[in-house]
Amino acid sequence: MADPTVLFEVKDKVATITLNRPQALNSFTMELMEATGQALTRCQDPAIRAVVLTGTGRAFSAGADVREMASVLGAQGPDGLVRSIRRLVDAVHWLVVLPMRQLPKPIIGAINGAAVGGGLGLALACDIRIASEDARLVMAFPGIGASADSSTMYMLPRLIGQARALEMYFLNEHVDARRAMELGLFSAVVPPAELTAKADELAHKLASGPTLAYARAKQLVNDTWDWSLREHLLSEGDAITESSGTADFREGIRAFVEKRPPLFKGQ
Repeated sequence: MADPTVLFEVKDKVATITLNRPQALNSFTMELMEATGQALTRCQDPAIRAVVLTGTGRAFSAGADVREMASVLGAQGPDGLVRSIRRLVDAVHWLVVLPMRQLPKPIIGAINGAAVGGGLGLALACDIRIASEDARLVMAFPGIGASADSSTMYMLPRLIGQARALEMYFLNEHVDARRAMELGLFSAVVPPAELTAKADELAHKLASGPTLAYARAKQLVNDTWDWSLREHLLSEGDAITESSGTADFREGIRAFVEKRPPLFKGQ
């Protein structure tokens, strides 16, 4: 039996989703995207309070499989290739990227290697990214005459600014882990052997936090990209009022007064 294309594990309130096509650098297929989407759906479980997304082997993800594109082009012609690309892109966008952004809990990208093309988009859709020293980011799309997908040109300008985002696209150069950290794309860069432990440490810290408050904060950040300041202030007021009615908020207040660490339960 073939290995599953996505591995899913839950331990101590943390779910780890691992893209598992190392022989193809975890490049996108319909099967991989559908399995990733199913894993994200499982992360809605209230018992899961933080998520790690990573890859097996030497790549986080190489994005769409260009060799497979060439095969489809040869077998089905230009129209068949267009239909195939549309189907795959829709799966990436609606089964994976949007659910990642809407998941009401933190997602940590543990970027173990190259994040290329659509794989870069998946990395950017995470809430926090930490990386191995072996990681590198590559736009790749212009190299095959393509515009970007997988939320890349939505997320990247918001993270590093419009000019740098267009520079990354136009020049299509490799960005190594240290440079990516300087740009603000990574929170930490660690030796490859330490990445899993670092990601687990951060995930467990977040999994012990005020999950419902995190969810509202993540939604507020998402909403700022579409709303005016007035709309945002109204939403912030609603969100913190709702937060103040949670058990975690009450625990936080008590812990502050009692000068002890809070014991949040995600309630």
